Amino acid sequence: MTETALRYPRLFASLVKVEHTVFALPFAYIGAVLAVDGVPSAHDLFWITVAMVGARSLAMALNRLIDAGIDARNPRTAGRELPRGALRPWQVLAFSAASLAVFLVAVFELAPIVRWLWPIPVAAFVIYPYLKRLNWISHFWLGAVDGLAPVGGWVAITNHFAWEAWALGAGVAFWVAGFDLFYALFDLDVDREQGLHSFAARFGVRATFWGARICHAATVGCLALAGLGLDVGALYWLGVIAVAALLIYEHSLISPDDRGRLDTAFFTMNGVISVTFFAFVLADVLVT
Repeated sequence: MTETALRYPRLFASLVKVEHTVFALPFAYIGAVLAVDGVPSAHDLFWITVAMVGARSLAMALNRLIDAGIDARNPRTAGRELPRGALRPWQVLAFSAASLAVFLVAVFELAPIVRWLWPIPVAAFVIYPYLKRLNWISHFWLGAVDGLAPVGGWVAITNHFAWEAWALGAGVAFWVAGFDLFYALFDLDVDREQGLHSFAARFGVRATFWGARICHAATVGCLALAGLGLDVGALYWLGVIAVAALLIYEHSLISPDDRGRLDTAFFTMNGVISVTFFAFVLADVLVT
């Protein structure tokens, strides 16, 4: 009975890769922490968390639903919940509706401005899965969507935009776009066979590595730019240095001729990067 009761929660958690929330959620907290130069209220932190979980669950569920046919034709993804029949499309659609409802409840508990802005990320979630059918720009669209995390965390508390928040968002956008370029290497041959427009399929492996390097250099530059406009201390700058060092290490794990550790470079290192930078930012506001 217990196993049956846990079946669907486990399936939906696997569907949206809930463990990958570690990529974006710390940056939403970073935006919130830097916005107030301290620790936000428990109320704000709770509802920012709920909003992020709802938004990310919606985005992932829509992506899986729209891409179900593509996933079924790819050996790497054919075992996902929809292609293998563990979940039905109507169930994922219902989950998407529930995730949207959770997101909207959280939105209306935060600053008034976000009550008007919420359709923007939702529209971006819907558009993203279709872009890979049209153009390699999809990697940068995904980056821009995830780059809304620190901007959203900032605005959700302050009720206004600031250029420093946009600089943080740009840093996240370049970071995500860079590691999504690496992610596309998992499916390079399949993308070419199916006529999908990843950067790697269009420009090749070596160009993909250079694209990721440029994006990740821009990440460090944007985080530094944000720091120049904020009243931050030495720990913030140590965090920027740590991000740079971790990105260099990430790139050292793989090369165009040796992609054997791509899993480690993509999944493990990027989770470490987001949590590490958040830890430095939090420590900085607590001691200054």
